Amino acid sequence: MSARAITFIMDVGLIVTWSSGFVGGKLASATDTIFLVLFWRFVITGLVLLPFTLKEVSQLSARTIIQQMLIGSLAMFGYLAGVNAAIHLGVPAALAALIAALQPLATAALAGPVLHKKVGKLEWLGLFIGFIGVAVSVAGNINQASATGFAMAFLGMLSLVAATLLTKHARNNPPIGSSLTIQSCTTAILFAPLALYMDNALIFPLDTAFWEAVIWFVLFSTLAAYGFYWGCLQRGSAVKVASLIYLTPPVTAVWALVMFDEAIATATMIGFAISLVGILIAQSNRARSSAHPSSAQKSSSQGSSPQQ
Repeated sequence: MSARAITFIMDVGLIVTWSSGFVGGKLASATDTIFLVLFWRFVITGLVLLPFTLKEVSQLSARTIIQQMLIGSLAMFGYLAGVNAAIHLGVPAALAALIAALQPLATAALAGPVLHKKVGKLEWLGLFIGFIGVAVSVAGNINQASATGFAMAFLGMLSLVAATLLTKHARNNPPIGSSLTIQSCTTAILFAPLALYMDNALIFPLDTAFWEAVIWFVLFSTLAAYGFYWGCLQRGSAVKVASLIYLTPPVTAVWALVMFDEAIATATMIGFAISLVGILIAQSNRARSSAHPSSAQKSSSQGSSPQQ
C-alpha cells in the first residue's frame, strides 16, 4: 500500500473516531457522573495497554516520560474535561465540536512563533473557509450555549492546541502505544479527585448507561481517536492535522443521526461541503509539493514537520 493511501486512511480514521468523542460526551451526560465516566475510561485504557507496552515504557528516559505525562495532561485531561463539562452543562454536541474546531486557526496562529514554521496563504484561506463551513453547520444551535459551557469548551480547545504544538516541538516521541499508556495513566490520576469531588466515590456503577459510555470512550474515542491523532501528527504538520478537525462537526451530526435519531439539518450538509472545500484548499499546496520534489523546500517553509 502506498504512503499516500496510508495517509488517506489515517486521515479518514481520525475524522470519524475523533467525532465519536462528542457522541461519547452525550452518552456520558446521561449518566450524571461525567467525571467518573472519564476516570474509568482512562483506567481501563491504561490497563488494556500496559501489558503490551510495559517493556517499552520501562526503557524510556525520565525526561520522555515526564514529557508524555504533560502532553497527556493537556491533550486528554485538559481537553476532555473542558469539552465534556461543556456538554454536561447543556452545550449541544455539535456546538462543542464547533468550538473545538477553532483549534486549526489557533494552531496555525501559533505554529510560527512556537514551531518556527510558516503557514502559507492557501493554508490560511482554507482554514478560514473551513471555519465558515463549521459555523454554518451548527448555526442553529448557537443560542443553546451557556456562558460557562462556552468557556469550558474554549479552554479545552486551547489545551489540545498546546499539546499538539508540544508534540511537534518534541524531538524524540516514543511509539504511539507507549505514549497512550503514559498519557492514559496520567489522565486517570488527574480525573480521580474530580470524580471523588463530584460523585463522592470511584466505584464502577453497575449501570448499563455507564458501561455503554465507558466502553464507547475506550474503544472509539481513546484507543482509536488518539491513536489516529498522534499517528497523523507524526506523518504530517500540526496545521494539516488540525485542519481535519473541521470535518468533525458534520460527522458528529451523522453519528447523532445513527445513535440518537437526530435529523441532519440542511445547514449541516451545506457546512460540510464548505468545510471540505476549505480542507482541500488548505492541503493543496502540500499535495503539489509531494508531486514535485523540487518544491519540497517551499513546502517545508509552509509548515511541514521535520518528523515526516
